[in-house]
Amino acid sequence: MERLSWDQYFMAQSHLLASRSTCTRLIVGATIVRDKRIIAGGYNGSIAGGAHCTDEGCYMIDGHCARTIHAEMNAILQCAKFGERTEGAEIYVTHYPCVQCCKAIIQAGIKSVYFAKDYKNHPYAKELFEAAHVTVKKVPFDNFIELKVAKKEEI
Repeated sequence: MERLSWDQYFMAQSHLLASRSTCTRLIVGATIVRDKRIIAGGYNGSIAGGAHCTDEGCYMIDGHCARTIHAEMNAILQCAKFGERTEGAEIYVTHYPCVQCCKAIIQAGIKSVYFAKDYKNHPYAKELFEAAHVTVKKVPFDNFIELKVAKKEEI
């Protein structure tokens, strides 16, 4: 039986986290990893105890939903809340990070970003990542579990 690569494993975790999203515009998940160990996860949604977009709709300001906290920010804030060091960590995200999340990733000291899907990849985010020497790599996501089950059934 073929094992998932570490990249596939952590990306699958990000997609699982995304299933908790309460955003009606885009479903995103993020997993922060240090030394091959998951230290935090996040998905895009409202603040704890706040109204959700799925219940009350998006609260749009200048073309962005102000109700939603991005998955990357939620994962980084989870590290802050529970005292997990992000310096030198890696983040796996279902979609390419926006400029604001890019800045937070850099400030958190995260050294590598792995994403599954392109989404409004802003050139300034790319420029910031390059200037900060943050490695950015696309890791396309397939439902690896379903693929493994299908392979087993063929045998």
